[in-house]
Amino acid sequence: MPQVPQMDEALLRSLTPSVLAVLVRRGADFAAAEDAVQDALIEAVRVWPTDAPRDAKGWLVTVAWRKFLDATRADTARRRREDRVDEEPPPGPTPTADDTLQLYFLCAHPSLTPSSAVALTLRAVGGLTTRQIAQAYLVPEATMAQRISRAKRTVSRVRFDQPGDVATVLRVLYLVFNEGYSGDVDLAAEAIRLTRQLAAAIDHPEVAGLLALMLLHHARRATRTAPDGSLVPLAEQDRSRWDTASIAEGIALLQTALARDRLGEFQAQAAIAALHADAPTAEETDWVQIVEWYDELARLTDSPIVRLNRAVAVGEADGPRAGLAALAALDDSLPRHAAVAAYLHERDGDLTKAARLYAEAAHKAPNLAERDHLTRQAARLNARRSR
Repeated sequence: MPQVPQMDEALLRSLTPSVLAVLVRRGADFAAAEDAVQDALIEAVRVWPTDAPRDAKGWLVTVAWRKFLDATRADTARRRREDRVDEEPPPGPTPTADDTLQLYFLCAHPSLTPSSAVALTLRAVGGLTTRQIAQAYLVPEATMAQRISRAKRTVSRVRFDQPGDVATVLRVLYLVFNEGYSGDVDLAAEAIRLTRQLAAAIDHPEVAGLLALMLLHHARRATRTAPDGSLVPLAEQDRSRWDTASIAEGIALLQTALARDRLGEFQAQAAIAALHADAPTAEETDWVQIVEWYDELARLTDSPIVRLNRAVAVGEADGPRAGLAALAALDDSLPRHAAVAAYLHERDGDLTKAARLYAEAAHKAPNLAERDHLTRQAARLNARRSR
């Protein structure tokens, strides 16, 4: 997005997805529509400081549509498409929620890979620049530009009048949230912003459930790492530093969603997060209820990762041997299986086996911070054994 004063940039970012959606609704293909919107944004940066419009969105729609028509008429190779394009519509109110919602669905279309859907959502709905997205995902800008370009070509062939899949949109937003923070873009905060926008456009309990889940997880963010960057387990986090306002909002959203009696996986995950957030201390966590929610979640998803997390909860609720029994039914090649086994064996008093499993888990860890944490756990137990 062009560089503009901070307040104007926020306004333009908020308007971009709905303006883009209007153009696509009127018949522009996605790639051409996005080019026209970008041209309109550049024009806004030039004109608005001295001649600000009363209706910012209407102005952008009008200018972007003219840009699109000009580009269409100038391109003889696209003459057929021009025949399908009506002349500029008369001035009037422009639709908002419906078109923006369809844009979410378009960017999360099943024909896209998850990584492409995430990139396109951040570009078209989030209004981030290609450079910002590339920095966030730690890839060269040219690589990200190619990924977004391919995604645009893919969705340009998609009809815009088909019902969207809310579940797919939510999975894409959750992927964005789990990327956390890197570069100059806080993707967790961006995911929360986009999910709030989606919640304003659609009345769906799973949208509220996802927003609640994000807020509850984000509330603990400041306590997840020590000053040296090392991981701090949930039980050891300073709960006085948790964001109580986000927790209260997340729990309120969850309660409203659950009252509608249309349980989904994000609501179930949020219920588990709420039980953790609601406990004054780690020792006061209601592990029995957490196991019950994991049972619900397993019925909804049949996910082996959910069953792995359930084994931890069972170990807390019913003792480590019960947790190990639940773990025995799972494939030991699952990510973090060795780490869970190590924790449960340590709680059961088998320090030798726990140390070995911590070391094994460290070798398989998906990132440096987790590897260092597990290595320290193994070293801690080995030191205890040698005393």
